[in-house]
Formats: sequence, C-alpha cells, structure tokens
Amino acid sequence: MDTNAPMNKALLKLEHLSMKFGGLVAIGDLSFEARRGEITALIGPNGAGKTTVFNCITGFYKPTEGMIRFTGKDGEEFLLERMPDFQITAKAKVARTFQNIRLFSGMTVLENLLVAQHNKLMKASGYTILGLLGIGGYRAASAQAIEQAKYWLEKAELTDRADDPAGDLPYGAQRRLEIARAMCTGPELLCLDEPAAGLNPRESLALNTLLNDIKANTGTSILLIEHDMSVVMEISDHIVVLEYGRKISDGDPESVRTDPRVIAAYLGVDDEEVEDVLTEVGDEEIIEDLDAGPDPEHGPAASASMLAGSVSETVEHRDDERVTVSKGASKAAQVEARAAKAASGRTGIAKASTDKASSAKAKGKKADKPAARAVRPAAKATTSATSASKGVSNRLAAPRGNRPDDLTLIKGIGKINEKKLNEHGIFHFDQIAEWKKIDVEAAESYLAFDGRIAREEWVKQARQLGKGKTAKPTTDKQRGGTKS
Repeated sequence: MDTNAPMNKALLKLEHLSMKFGGLVAIGDLSFEARRGEITALIGPNGAGKTTVFNCITGFYKPTEGMIRFTGKDGEEFLLERMPDFQITAKAKVARTFQNIRLFSGMTVLENLLVAQHNKLMKASGYTILGLLGIGGYRAASAQAIEQAKYWLEKAELTDRADDPAGDLPYGAQRRLEIARAMCTGPELLCLDEPAAGLNPRESLALNTLLNDIKANTGTSILLIEHDMSVVMEISDHIVVLEYGRKISDGDPESVRTDPRVIAAYLGVDDEEVEDVLTEVGDEEIIEDLDAGPDPEHGPAASASMLAGSVSETVEHRDDERVTVSKGASKAAQVEARAAKAASGRTGIAKASTDKASSAKAKGKKADKPAARAVRPAAKATTSATSASKGVSNRLAAPRGNRPDDLTLIKGIGKINEKKLNEHGIFHFDQIAEWKKIDVEAAESYLAFDGRIAREEWVKQARQLGKGKTAKPTTDKQRGGTKS
C-alpha cells in the first residue's frame, strides 16, 4: 500500500444518501465524508441505519437516492452505488468485516489469510493448472502471499497459532484474524462493523493497538461502526452520529461527546428527560435545529466524476419526494410535540379569558359577576391544559416535617419526574393516593404524559406504599390484555 498518498483528503463522500425498504426510510438524506489516513467512526442507537450505510458503500444494497463517491490514492474516482459489489473490492479496494464473524473455521489461521489473496494467486497462475505445477510467476506470487500472511499474523499477534484451526481461536483472536484477512486484500478503505462487540477490556486494548498500527503504517483509512465508546473515543479522529437514518452530529470526539443531541438521542436518556437534558446542556435553539426537515430539493446535482452522468439516471427519483422520519420516532420530535401541546394549552386558556372579558363588556358592569359564574362550568370542562393551570387539588407548600417521601418507589416515576412533582407541591404517597380524575389529568398535562399515570397505576401504587407495602403494578396479562 502506498503510504505517500495525500492525507486528510476526502477518500469517501456520501452525498444525500437515502435507502428505503418499501415505506420504511432506513437512511434519509445522509451526507458525510471520511478522510484519507483517518479513523472515522459511525455510531448511533440500534436501528439507526449504520449497517445499512455499510451495505450501500460495499454494494450489498443499491441506495434509493444519492451518491457514494470514492477517490483512490492515484486520483481515480468511482461512484460506488453504480458498481457491482465484487468490483468495489477489486477496483476501488474497499474491504469490510461483518457483525458476526465469518471465518473459515475448518481452515488454519494461515490458510484464512491466503484465501484473502486468492484473486492475486489465480491471476499469477493464468487461471490454468500452472498454479498446481508451480510454473511461471505463480511460485513467486505464492511466496509473496505467504510473506504477506505472516506479516499480518505478527501484527494480529497470532503467529504462534498459524497452524491451528481458526475455529479454535478465542473470540477476540478471531476478531483480529478477520481484520488481518481483510487487510490481506490490500484495501484503501477498511469498513469494520462492530469489531469490539463481545470483547473484554484486554481484547479491546489489543484491537485498538491493531487498528492504530493499520492507520499509522499502511495508509489504509478505516470506517468503523462501534457501540463500545471506550474504543470509539480512544482511536477515532472523526465521528458521525446517526439517529433513525439521519445525521445528528458530525465532528471530532470531544465535540460529539458534549453534543446535547448525542446525549439525548444516543446515550439512553428517557423520553421524559429529553427536554431537561437539552435545556441543561444545549442552547435554546437546539430542539428546532435538531428536527429540521431535509432539503426540499432532495438529491445531489450531476456528477463531476470521470464516470459522468447524474445520479437521477441510475436511481429512482421523484421530484415531489421528501424523505422524513416517522412521527414520534425522534427524541427531538417528541420534544417538539410537547412544546406544541403546551402552546395549544396556553392558547385555549387565553381564548377562554378573552371570551369571558367580551361577555362582561357586552352586558355592562352589573353583569360582571353573573358572567363569571356562567364561564365557570365551561372552565371545568376544558382540556387537561386548563387543569394543569389550576394544578392538582391537594398540593402542599412544603413536605410535611421537611421529609418528603421517595416518590421514585412508584414504578414509572424517575428522578426528573419526582423533581417536577415536588415543584408542583406533590411530596407524599398519600397525596397521589387521593388523586381524582381531574388531578390525574392535571398531573399528566404537567408531566406531558398521555394516560401513563392510569396505565402504570400510580394511585394504586401510592396507596400500597402509604400502607408500607411494596408496589406491584397490575400486568397486562392480569388485566386480560396483551402487551403492545
């Protein structure tokens, strides 16, 4: 591999990539680049579309829209979405590993590395029986292949296991062997799909050493999918974060680590805590920015590469098409929905006040009190947003004896919601145990829940806890229903 190729230049560019399976948008309007000589990590929650991106890059899938531009070390440019998978490996020199180990377990460790050089050996044999006879250039090519295999056995720390069956290796050693086998193809871009999955800390350290050695000494760039953040933050130069097929963050490890969008969407924040996290670590515009829709003019312009031709000539594209994520999927979408619901509640309250004032003005000052009485019944029948403005009926100014109950013992109440309830004057189990329907509606509106308090039986749990019993919510099976 030529290690003198220009570093830090874009080796791989994804431009407005979309992949749809029927009505499911697995990837939506995704653009990012991987630079030569760097380790680029692609991270995100399960189901974010990471492996689908790999499958598009390596030719297993043909994207619905978009361009995958690859520039070789000699300046030759390829559009990978137009190439068969075998040519992506042979011509563009892109190699990959998979989530599940795919070694030839019955072959020895050395033989697995020689298999990776099969095309080179077949070419040296002239695709005839000359290889069997060791005639011509095959003998030299075979010796070179063995030397290449020995080199990677040493790098993967597997020299002493060269003659053992690959299936007998420990799990971590099998992972390193799979990477060594991919490197025997001489790739310019190595795509690794969760290489640290299932590794213990010592094996993860050995993996980090191998990947850093590849980066430093071979000129091969690495595109990495990984859930082990210790590995990602340790070795990555550049990180791209996906959520539901959309890019939510792109930058160096430190900027991604502190990005509120990553904290909310990737690091496992509960739905009800999203808004608090975004408020505490983000800025006021973060929610709006996070859920911005894709470009209406979806799709790249004509290709400027040597292969020529616009993407619309090779992939299906409709002028009126706009890729979006399903409603309620994104954490950011949930935050926006809550904000809209709160705004709707405030509008309802303001309208009721306006109607009340207009009625009083029409009837004169003497009608002020009757008008107020006439409006009151309507106020009781307003939405839960109005109930929230009044609050629950049994609020307290402070906990009794300055000792609030631990409301997190009620299954469904976390620290964030306990804090909100305390701010709303709810400190004790007996308060929740006394809630009526209107109190539940007020609390659900305040906490931005819809039916969750009744579904999780907070009132029943509070009564049991107030009596000193352990709360056990009724299961769906006990209620005669099924889990959705």
